[in-house]
This record gives sequence, C-alpha cells and structure tokens, in this order.
Amino acid sequence: MSTYAQSRTRGTVEGKPASLHFDDDGLHWIKGQGNGTEWTIKKQNIISVTQADLLKDGHSVLYTKENSRGLDDDGTSPLRFESMRAPHLPPRLVEEFKPSEQCYWVGPGELASFVKGHVIISTGSGTGLASEIFSQLVEPLLHHLGLFAGEHFSTHTTDSDTSVAKYTKEVILPDANDGVQQSVLLLSGDGGIVDIVNTLLSEKRTKWYTKPKISLLPLGTGNALTNSSGITGDNTMGLRTMLQGTPKQLPLFRATFSPGARLLVNEGREERPLQGEIDGRTVAHGAVVCSWGHHATLVADSDTTEYRKFGAERFKTAAKEALFPSDGSPPHAYKGQVTVRRSGEDDWEVIGANEHGYVLATFVNQLEAGFTISPASKPLDGKLRLVHFGNLNGQEAMDVMSKAYQEGKHAEDERVNYEEIEALKIVFEEDEARWRRVCIDGKIVRVEKGGWVEVRPIGDGVVDLVAR
Repeated sequence: MSTYAQSRTRGTVEGKPASLHFDDDGLHWIKGQGNGTEWTIKKQNIISVTQADLLKDGHSVLYTKENSRGLDDDGTSPLRFESMRAPHLPPRLVEEFKPSEQCYWVGPGELASFVKGHVIISTGSGTGLASEIFSQLVEPLLHHLGLFAGEHFSTHTTDSDTSVAKYTKEVILPDANDGVQQSVLLLSGDGGIVDIVNTLLSEKRTKWYTKPKISLLPLGTGNALTNSSGITGDNTMGLRTMLQGTPKQLPLFRATFSPGARLLVNEGREERPLQGEIDGRTVAHGAVVCSWGHHATLVADSDTTEYRKFGAERFKTAAKEALFPSDGSPPHAYKGQVTVRRSGEDDWEVIGANEHGYVLATFVNQLEAGFTISPASKPLDGKLRLVHFGNLNGQEAMDVMSKAYQEGKHAEDERVNYEEIEALKIVFEEDEARWRRVCIDGKIVRVEKGGWVEVRPIGDGVVDLVAR
C-alpha cells in the first residue's frame, strides 16, 4: 500500500470541482464530478509547492512537463514549466515539497530584500541548450516566484569562454568581499563552477568575505557535480534542489604545476596562462577531477563543437578512438612517474611502473550519469580518491572502463588501484605535447616537457553548493 494512500482532499483545481490524492507516484486528481477526467503530476516532476498569493490558504504546485517540441528538435528544451493552483492540497504533499527556509528564490520577501540573486546562462556549455532551457523552464518559474520584480536580482548571458570569470570578478566578488549574501543560479556544466572558483581564489578576499551559494543546473555533457551531489535525482533539472536544498561547502583541490604550464582553449588551438599563482607557482583549482592518461586525452580530443553535439556520448566515442587507433597500433603508453601520499604518512610511494594508462584523482562518485568512477565517494565528503591502472591493451582498458557503468565494479578489478589518498604527484616523461595534457574538471592544461603536477585538497572553500 502506498505511503501516501490516505493523503486525500476534495475541493477545486483552477476553480473547478476536483478530488485529489497524493501517493508515491505523484499527485492525482479527477476534475469535475461523476465521470470526470483524471490527471496526474508525476512525483519526479514536482519542483515545489508554494503559497498562492491569489488564493486564501491556497497553494500552487510547480512542476515540469515534457516538451512535445523537444521530441523532434534537439535544440529545444526537453522540459517546460507548468503550475496548478488549488485551495486545498493533501497536507503531506505540501510538507514534502515546501521550499527550504534558507531558499532565496521564493521572494520577494524578507530574505530576498538583503540577498542578491544572480542567474548565469552559459550558452557554450554542453549541447548549447542553456538559453532555451532558461526561456522554457527557468524564466517562467522565476516569474511565478516573483523574482523578476526584485531590485536585487540580475541575469547574465555569456558571450565567450571568459564571461563567467569576468562576471565573477566584476560583480560577484566585490559584493562577497563586502559581506553581501548572494545566491547564484548557474545554467552550466562543471566548467562554470571551475571558472567561478578559480576566479575567487585568484583574487584577494577580505575578512568580510561571504561565500556565494550556488545552485547548479546540469547543462554540461558529463555533469559530474550534479550527478554526484543528489541534484539530479528527479525530473526537474535541479530546480527542486534549488528550492529545497541545503547549502554545503564545496570541497576543492589545488593542482600546482611546474613552470610553463598553459591552459588550452579554442579546441586546443590556443594557449593561455593559468589564472592562479601561489608562492610564485602556477595553480589551478577544481571540485571534480584531475586526470592524466586516457581520461584526459578523451576529454581533450572530444572538446570540439562537432563532438559536443553528442552530449555525454562524446566521451565513449573518443575513448574507442584512443583505445583502438585506426592504424591498428596499440593505445598509447603514458610515460612518467606517479607517486601518492596517504593520510597520516610523510613519505611518497611510487604507483605502478613507468608506463600508465589511467591516472585519475577525484572527489565525486560519478563522472557522468551511470559512470560510477569512485563508488566509495559520498556527496561533498571532500575525500580525494585515486583510480589508476597501468599500460593495458585496448580491449583490457575498455573492459575495465566499462565496469564503471556497472555501479563501479572496476574498483574490484585486480588490475585497478583504487584508494583514498592525501596527495598525488605526476612527473611527466613524454616528448610529445599531446601526451602531457592534464584534465582539471573538463579544462585542459598542457605541461612543459619534463614538468610535473601535484594535487591535494585545500581546507577552505570559497562557495557553497546547494545540494540534497
């Protein structure tokens, strides 16, 4: 019997007689009397239940609905926003889906009067749907919540790959340094978080610095943070978490590079200096993954406009090309020394021989939906874990990687070294530049010949992620 089988009410929906009940499948109601029409809002599609200003003691059910236009058009949002008003809803429905008391987005109200809200629409993320999803889903939701009437609210649409960093530096950081509370809705992939974090860490922060609270919608290709933090466990694209979630400090790691390391942009055709510098050394920060070997190569090689059309499938395609080269040769053996330091130990230990296939340090459970790279990782636990295997042939490497789609069974494979670590260091012994590429949360850094990278968690975060 359903947990909510007895949660029933009678009244009206949109001013018409209706019988409503709420169970594990969702909200059901029969419009009219006698042989009326039954409607259902699936539980996984409910965003929130809010008070309806125009109805005394009434509520609005906010939910998503599949967008029929999106079935035939890859450039259209797969979901659209809908709402339903009723004076009497099942109490358990209201209790389960009411917004968090800490939520800014239910303004205008007391909280919205002293918290600044920002929406950042990253047009270049993933398959390029951010603008469309904003107009079909997010914008009507925010209008319904009354946010666009607030003076402490702004939207920003990116026009280049440096837009998020620039907006963070010019708008978000000054207010954070003045102690202003800020809520940021980011329509982006993991790269948007990386841009915000690295900008905040590369600039001076005052003693009054107040961490912005970020709600992340999964608009990238892998969306590791949303998939690993409980943000995407429903069919609302993270909007339920935005309204009901709790801000938690986002764990970060610091990758320190040898001199000469450069950020690769514009599909790898251009180089830029890295933003960060600490004690004269070049650094980059991340919240998801630092990798070298097959993972870094497939991310770098598939970071093109053509590949991005395929969403997360781009990684599988690039992996096959890397592991089974068209000329029939074996996959590349990545040459270098990999060492780790474990918690409570002072010494570094060499891992594997001098040739490697996969070297990946991560905070997260999944790199994409269903690809469980670190099965022991818990949401935002801040524990750095290593996944490593040596120089395997193409079929062996594919076999190991495919087990990650089986709830992380690769971690039990004797060919894989999987463990919690305190720090990772790689000294590169590759002549060709393409084999010295490192992936930091989807960004690609090329290290100079004979160079190195060292990765370790940092204690202080600069943003909170709203999670479930």
